[in-house]
Amino acid sequence: MSLKDKTVIVIGGSSGFGMATALTAVELGAKVTVTGRDAAKLEQAVSDFATAGHSVAGHVLDAADVDSIAAFFEGVETFDHLVSMAGGFMGGGFLEADFKTIRRAVDEKLFANLQIARHAARKIAEGGSMTFTAGSGGRPHNASGAIIGNDAIRTLVQGLAVELAPKARANAVAPTWTETPLWRDMPASDVEATRKQFSQSIPLGRTAEIEEVSSAYIFLMQCGFITGQTIVVDGGLTLVS
Repeated sequence: MSLKDKTVIVIGGSSGFGMATALTAVELGAKVTVTGRDAAKLEQAVSDFATAGHSVAGHVLDAADVDSIAAFFEGVETFDHLVSMAGGFMGGGFLEADFKTIRRAVDEKLFANLQIARHAARKIAEGGSMTFTAGSGGRPHNASGAIIGNDAIRTLVQGLAVELAPKARANAVAPTWTETPLWRDMPASDVEATRKQFSQSIPLGRTAEIEEVSSAYIFLMQCGFITGQTIVVDGGLTLVS
């Protein structure tokens, strides 16, 4: 399935996996809209696309705010493909982590994406798709709320796949830890230590490149006969841990 002249929305497309996915989509001829919660970062991202010779629309959207989601989709006529990067990360188990931290991790993964899906379902075109972001790696005792949220995304796309069929599809991508701008506020030495730790555990002996992960989102948009699935992009980590 060609993306040429298709309308693609990337929620959380101002950096990292989202920006890489948006860039590939626009290079394949799609009409792309990216969103971000930080207006300044979003403006810079749109400018970066323009510098690279690509026209991309940008809209401020806070995926944690129901009203913001509703307002955004109210302004959307129809679209072909939606990619959502909504969701955060956390560390700590059920007893160790702060209750609000656990609750926020679940909310940012499941309930934010559920709201996105419910609004997007009204505007999705025939033959379209929604692709959400889960995650792999971590265990309940050290990433409690995030694990629940990731598992919930897998369940969400299974349900959406049936409810949207045959008009549209729903899938998810589950990357493991990857060095992205998400970690920009972490000391460089800590990021490097984390990268080395994962590299020693991952069977392929390294962490992923951003473009390797973003290619999974592109695949799920282009393959018209896959739905209800979660593609794990982790270099084999879940096979050995």
